[in-house]
Amino acid sequence: MWDAASTGERGAPDREPHRPAPEGLGGVAAETLGAIQKRGTYRRMRTLQGPQAPRMEVEGKEVLLFAGSNYLDLAHHPAVVEAAARAARELGCAAAGSRLINGNLAIHEALERELAEFLGTESVLTFSSGYMANLGVIPTLVGAGDAVVSDALNHASIVDGCRLSRAEVRVFPHADADGLAAVLGDVASFARRILVVVDGVYSMDGDLAPLAEIVRCAKRYGAMVMLDDAHGFGTLGARGRGTAEHLGVERGVDVFVGTLGKALGSFGAFVAGPTVLRELLVNAARSFIFTCALPPPQVAAARAALALIQAEPWRREQLASNAARLRTRLADRGVSTAPSTTHIVPVVVGESQVAMELCERLLGRGFYAQGIRHPSVAEGTARLRITPMATHTSVEIDALASAVAAELARLPGNA
Repeated sequence: MWDAASTGERGAPDREPHRPAPEGLGGVAAETLGAIQKRGTYRRMRTLQGPQAPRMEVEGKEVLLFAGSNYLDLAHHPAVVEAAARAARELGCAAAGSRLINGNLAIHEALERELAEFLGTESVLTFSSGYMANLGVIPTLVGAGDAVVSDALNHASIVDGCRLSRAEVRVFPHADADGLAAVLGDVASFARRILVVVDGVYSMDGDLAPLAEIVRCAKRYGAMVMLDDAHGFGTLGARGRGTAEHLGVERGVDVFVGTLGKALGSFGAFVAGPTVLRELLVNAARSFIFTCALPPPQVAAARAALALIQAEPWRREQLASNAARLRTRLADRGVSTAPSTTHIVPVVVGESQVAMELCERLLGRGFYAQGIRHPSVAEGTARLRITPMATHTSVEIDALASAVAAELARLPGNA
């Protein structure tokens, strides 16, 4: 099981065991925020202005944006914006209900058919977010008496979905097929059903799951395979189908989770698979049943963006080229981006305070590359998480690499 301390859960080791807890909301806030501030992980939100694009205003200063997930730069594409505006004019700004009551609009069904056709699956069902998709799917597939086996670096939504399932939860070392086999051999002795869950692209390291080995191992034990490809869908593969297509193992994935809010520049998520999976989720996934349907403008935007990623493959090709150039330029300056092989490019610096100060200094130079720290990553592995877009220029990529290297050289011990 996960260690509560490693995921930043309130109450795990910061609470003193024998001191009475302060009462009320003020007490909760004081205790929890005090512990967060003590360990140096207090968060605040930045204010950005303008459309999501290679250049934005961050707290009043124009900078080059290398901190988003609008990988293909479709969030403000004229065709996507017009599709959303037309849907708002014709259908309104909300579905105004759950899919099972009054919210199942023809536009939802159209998007799901188009996604299924694009992915080559029998069916698709949309969810309000990727987080809600994972919270709905995992407890639907496994429960008490079953086992769910999860990569150690899986996204928080997978972690929480596993916890909600009431299944026996086992974690295998990141991207370790032998470790997975050992865990599967153990749980196979008692579990009725086994679900193996992995990310496709790991959102803080930029590496890929070894899907071929994972699928082979899972099938050996009769386990289902669930792939959360939030960062791979639309960006990887010959047609943009994602990590499984990129690695040639699409047929081995039983449940595919994708997002509409990254490569497609819209909002929401979806689950793809056989028709029986869709029927199962419609009837049993609580995070689908008990929530409003996606707003028509977002659905229309996703449909327009899906058409664009098929018509304009240069976007994912240029994204890959830009990421490769960034990794190369940083390596030329002695900066490691391991283990990244994708458009998520980490520069690990170690201490949280150092990573956040580095982020601020880069902002001062005109580059926004977000600092990431515990609990989003393990203690001692704080980093810059750099995400280029397809539409960044080579000059912009090179300028960022130079700025990062220059600021790293200023750190204590590097001067």
